[in-house]
Amino acid sequence: MDEMDQLVPDVFARDCASRAVMEHVSGRWGILALAALHEGTFRFNALRRRVDGVSEKMLAQTLQTLERDGFVRREAEPAIPPRVEYSLTPLGGQTAEKLLGLIEFVEAHLPDVLAARAAYDTRKAAG
Repeated sequence: MDEMDQLVPDVFARDCASRAVMEHVSGRWGILALAALHEGTFRFNALRRRVDGVSEKMLAQTLQTLERDGFVRREAEPAIPPRVEYSLTPLGGQTAEKLLGLIEFVEAHLPDVLAARAAYDTRKAAG
């Protein structure tokens, strides 16, 4: 039996690798990159435009991390300049589906969140 056979993932355990993977997919840029790539294949600059506000450096780091984790596929065509496209792997597609549910939930409940913030701020200001 090798080490992988003995692995029991537990995101609440400090040293569990699942915690880092969770951070990669649920961080601000990870979730947005995966959700954008769910729409289709993108070249780097088109993806950067779609994920408004991300720096070139952060997007490159995010994509590299997601590729290493098996969520994103990077395909480079040998041309000058090189043509690089990003898409989701099957694992990335499944993950994006779950993240899209969260995104839709947050967007649908944004008025509730904004009302809660306003009520909180009013209580804090009075208190």
